[in-house]
Amino acid sequence: MQNDHTQLVRGLGLIAAISVNVANIIGTGVFLKARVITCNVGTPGKALMVWVFAGLLSLAGALTYAELLAMMPRAAGEYGIIRDAYGRPLGFIYGWTQFLIARAASAAALAVGFAIFLNDLLGGVLRHEYLSYTLPGGHVLSFGRLQVVALAAIIVTTIINCAAVRVSGGVASVLTGMKIVLLVALGLGAFFYGSGDWGNLALSNAGGACENVPITTGGMAGLAAAMLGALWAYDGWNNITFLAGEVKNPARNLPLALIGGGFLVMGLYLFVNVNYYHVLTPTQIADVPASSSVAAEVVRRLLGSAAVTLMAAAMMTSSFGALHASILATARVPYALAKDGLVVKSLAHVSPRTHVPIRALVVQCFWACVVALSGSYDNITDYAIFALTLFYALVAASVFIFRRRLPDAERKYRVWGYPFVPIIFVIVCVWLIVQTISNTPRQTGIGLFLILLGLPVYYLLDRRRST
Repeated sequence: MQNDHTQLVRGLGLIAAISVNVANIIGTGVFLKARVITCNVGTPGKALMVWVFAGLLSLAGALTYAELLAMMPRAAGEYGIIRDAYGRPLGFIYGWTQFLIARAASAAALAVGFAIFLNDLLGGVLRHEYLSYTLPGGHVLSFGRLQVVALAAIIVTTIINCAAVRVSGGVASVLTGMKIVLLVALGLGAFFYGSGDWGNLALSNAGGACENVPITTGGMAGLAAAMLGALWAYDGWNNITFLAGEVKNPARNLPLALIGGGFLVMGLYLFVNVNYYHVLTPTQIADVPASSSVAAEVVRRLLGSAAVTLMAAAMMTSSFGALHASILATARVPYALAKDGLVVKSLAHVSPRTHVPIRALVVQCFWACVVALSGSYDNITDYAIFALTLFYALVAASVFIFRRRLPDAERKYRVWGYPFVPIIFVIVCVWLIVQTISNTPRQTGIGLFLILLGLPVYYLLDRRRST
């Protein structure tokens, strides 16, 4: 029997589990995507329906995941589900994609975003470069105060998450509470804005600039682009799945965290976006520069010159909270891979004092710092986003596999609306994948290449393990 000191412990209660999920969902999307979605579909009514559809799609995924995780509440939950449903090679590909590509890029982007917002708060004092180097092809590598702050944010959140999981969960609860207060205050301020006009909800975008928005023609292409924008704002709805092995009473708390967190975020997003349109017309929203946000423009009208400082502080807090939750969850992926002997075994080591995979956290911290310094995190995220949607579909589809393969397994929670809810979720995911390939074939092709690079790595590691 293994010593208890080598195992993760179930230290996350229901509130902490919901907080970890919500903290990673609410990043910067709710502040930034209203402009893009308005440009894609044209009218507030359609834009709000996109937020509803994207929220319901995330909830459909959450309902399906809830059954699977209540039945198999293991560390890095999605990884274990894909491995058991489709085999070890695909499980490794999932872990490869999450750890080396998607999650590292996400953490890097959040950390750099935190540094940029801090720079705005401090009046631009961080825009000082120590050195800069131009690579062949024109890509510029630079290192300055912004990069120092970004690296510090990654390191600090890693140190916090090296503490016992109940401590990290408590930090996530505090940061999530701050985000909820921020969104409610933003929505209420816009609601009571004296110069607002609810008639704006009946207008449509007419000649707005839509800076850097490639699809503004509406139709199915515009709807797909708007859905991807909204889903990016909802992304992270599955974050608690990585910590499935550390949630107390998982059969009860995992479904509640997934579903409760989804409803909470969808309600907040709708509340805030309705009030955006109370203050601004659709054309004014479309005219917001790509370098700013609709939320900042709303707050500027409410508070005048104080808006820049307030929004910088708000978005800095939101970015830091999302970074903390992302770092907390993602380290469980290399831990689970190491437990299966697919990467260096030492990454499965758990601190005997805090019961946390500290070595996996340190390796993750190092790689996220490398990606942050490369400046390529946005490209990496673009390359991988369609594949992550594919993995969502594969996990959801596995509910049918396990229903057939394990008909007598104990299921303390069964997905509501089975089989229609999982089927709808999978169909919409496939539709979004097809639309993404059609709209951005180059990015999706590079993304597929990066992901498939994991196959020769898997067979090399598996051969070494067998030997």
